[in-house]
Amino acid sequence: MAKEVQMSIKMESELRDQFMVVAANRHRPAAQIIRDLMRLYIADSETPNALTAETIRKCRLGEDVFSATSAEDLFKQLGI
Repeated sequence: MAKEVQMSIKMESELRDQFMVVAANRHRPAAQIIRDLMRLYIADSETPNALTAETIRKCRLGEDVFSATSAEDLFKQLGI
């Protein structure tokens, strides 16, 4: 088992209070939520999410690639 260590985090008291209320309402220890968020943050930084990976794959195949003369033209093509 990995060695457990303590960590201190500085934050606004209002943010802490709101977080603690949400954690209590969900019956989850605040420390467990923080650990889960840290694991998600690490995972997100290591690998692209499914949408990003699919976009990269399509780009390499030349699929869904747009050419535009301006931002307005691109937005129009994308229906935005």
